[in-house]
Amino acid sequence: MLRLKVKENANARKISMSKLSRLSDVSYDTIQQIYHNPYKDVNLSTLEKIADALGMNVYDLFEKVSEEERAAIPPKNNKKLKKVAEQPDTY
Repeated sequence: MLRLKVKENANARKISMSKLSRLSDVSYDTIQQIYHNPYKDVNLSTLEKIADALGMNVYDLFEKVSEEERAAIPPKNNKKLKKVAEQPDTY
């Protein structure tokens, strides 16, 4: 399985998501999705734009990881759970 290293490469060059979006002419939303899900399927043309903006080759944006390594990473759950009363109110 391939993992995208866009976030790591951008951070190493001190380039924010916003700046990377502008430099690469890729929407901020797409950049954000790649940052938050490095296993996302992304068009090669998009990766080319990002690599050019970072001054690197497209193949340097990838890292091969095993299925075991991928499974060991807990999924991000940004939803906050609401606390629900154990017993409903009675009227």
